Amino acid sequence: MNPDDTVIVIGGGSGIGLAVAGRVLEEGGSVVIAGRSRERLEGARTALGPPERVGVVVADVGYRDQLARVFEAAGRVAHVVVTAADLPYGAVRSLTEAAMLRALRSKFMGPLFAVQEASRRMSGGSITLISGIAAARPAPGGILAAGVNGAIESMVKALALEVAPIRVNAVSPGWLDTPIWDGIAGPEERNRRFAAMAERLPLKRIGRTDDVAAAVAFLMASDFVTGTVLHAEGGQLLV
Repeated sequence: MNPDDTVIVIGGGSGIGLAVAGRVLEEGGSVVIAGRSRERLEGARTALGPPERVGVVVADVGYRDQLARVFEAAGRVAHVVVTAADLPYGAVRSLTEAAMLRALRSKFMGPLFAVQEASRRMSGGSITLISGIAAARPAPGGILAAGVNGAIESMVKALALEVAPIRVNAVSPGWLDTPIWDGIAGPEERNRRFAAMAERLPLKRIGRTDDVAAAVAFLMASDFVTGTVLHAEGGQLLV
C-alpha cells in the first residue's frame, strides 16, 4: 500500500468493512468509508484512529447517485472494496418482494453501481467484492444469500474482462463471528452453531473479520490476479 493510496470501503462502518479499513490504515493508506448509518460510520472513524486519513460519507450502496457522492468525496482512488450487504433470511414461500429487492439492491445492483462509478474514474488498481459460502453451500432460509453471492462470483469474471486493466476479484468468507448473526439466531443458538461448525472445520475455529481483511489486502496488492474468487472459509468447503 502506497502512502498516497486512497481506498473506498463501502460498508466500512462495521464487520468486514471496518476490518478492511483498519488493514488499509495499518499498511499506510487512507480510507473513505461509506454506509447508511452516520452514527455507525462516526463510531468507526473514532475506532480507526487518525482522522486525517479517514473520510466518511453516508450513502446507500443500492442507489447509484449516492455512490457517486462517495467517489466525488474520495478524489483519486487506488482501490474499491464493497462489503455492504442487506440479506433477509426466511423460507422461500414467505419472502416478500421488498425483501428480495433489499437483497438485490445491496449485493447485486450495489456492486455493479460501484464498478460503474469506479471504472469512470480509475485507470488501474482493483475492485474487490464480497460473496460468501452460501453460493456453494446454501441452507434452508438462505435463498437470497445463495442467489446474490452466486451472482457476485459470476460477475467478477465478466467485469474483469470488461473494465481491465482495473482488476476485479471477490473474497468468499465462510461463517464469521460478526453482528449479522444477531438477525439469524439469538446468542445461545449462535454459540451452539459456532461450536458445532468449529468442531467440523480443519482449523477448529470460526472465522474473524481480520481473516477476510487479510484476503482482501492480498488481492489489492497482487497486480497479476483478476477475475478470481478467493475463498477464506477455514476449509468449510471441504466438510
